[in-house]
Amino acid sequence: MAYHMRFSLEYNPFLKNSKDIIIETKDYKQIQQRLKFLSDNNGFGIITGEPGRGKTTAVRHWAASLSPSRFKVVYTSLSTLTLNEFYRHLAEEFGLEPKFRKSQNYKLIQAEINRYHIEKKITPVFVIDEANYINSSILNEFKMLFNFEMDSRDRAIVLLIGGFSLNTTLNRASNEPLRQRITMNYSLNNLNQEDSKIYIKTRLQAAGAPETIFDEQAIKSITNASNGIPRIINKICDMCLRIGDAQKIETIDSEIILMAVNEIELS
Repeated sequence: MAYHMRFSLEYNPFLKNSKDIIIETKDYKQIQQRLKFLSDNNGFGIITGEPGRGKTTAVRHWAASLSPSRFKVVYTSLSTLTLNEFYRHLAEEFGLEPKFRKSQNYKLIQAEINRYHIEKKITPVFVIDEANYINSSILNEFKMLFNFEMDSRDRAIVLLIGGFSLNTTLNRASNEPLRQRITMNYSLNNLNQEDSKIYIKTRLQAAGAPETIFDEQAIKSITNASNGIPRIINKICDMCLRIGDAQKIETIDSEIILMAVNEIELS
């Protein structure tokens, strides 16, 4: 018997490959509001936060909600490419046949953005994940690549997602032209006690939990041990289910949390 079944769960909601579950924490709602503004107005957006905070998950839900008749989403996480490689990759992801030279791909991508915007009435959406690793030369190109009609129109949405160091990079004097075009910038924080409780209980409910599996003190202990980082919360909760199954218990308490944290730190 799979260990999650002891707790009457249909599946383990804390594993990465489990079903996609929307957790409407305060940060999640704030991000969705700002992304809605971006989809209504176009331009550049920035979402920052350290690993495991749920940046990509929140953006994925937003992108999935966009109508294909109005938006074309292009996603890339290959942020360590050279400038020429980046242009070729962006052209490929846009459904184009990449050219050999950077200048050719530049013109190709701009022409396709114009075609989508003017002829198809569709806004291209470029989502660039792990953008804190992006080459500075690529950031400098964005201002020109997405410049239309002498910079009087935004015909695409460009969303950069990365760690907090992305803001530091954008604050450099050399990136001032790009920074001036940013219309949305949001930094994702760690979950507080209340949002951690919502996070854990929503995941359990989605997996069919008939009743509370973690007692109130256990949830507080998880928040403290994880520092409110969703990815770490998942690891602790998964380990708790494993330990709980091995010990044949029905409710997870603080003692089990301590055991789980110790187990994770030793692994």
